[in-house]
Amino acid sequence: MGRYSDNYQWLLQKFSTVMDKHQDLGRAVRKAGPIDAKNSQLIQLSAAAAIRAEGSVHSHVKRALDAGATPDEIYHAIILLTSTIGFPAVAAALSWAKDIIAE
Repeated sequence: MGRYSDNYQWLLQKFSTVMDKHQDLGRAVRKAGPIDAKNSQLIQLSAAAAIRAEGSVHSHVKRALDAGATPDEIYHAIILLTSTIGFPAVAAALSWAKDIIAE
């Protein structure tokens, strides 16, 4: 899998102006405070896992790795959610994370 999923690539092409603004917003919120890039991606990964967004989990695992997170940190960020979102959701998110880490 490349940097972006096929669907994300399609969105970038079909709705380029909207996606540019979406990416601008992402950059702006990451720069709005003191949280570093790695922890920012781990937080966003956790949110993606909580809403069971497989594509977002894939994306934020890639981005967390690029920002210096280790596989163990990624798995820990997800397993920490067990008492909050439940084991089935955590197990699914772990499998999605493993998809990317195993690449």
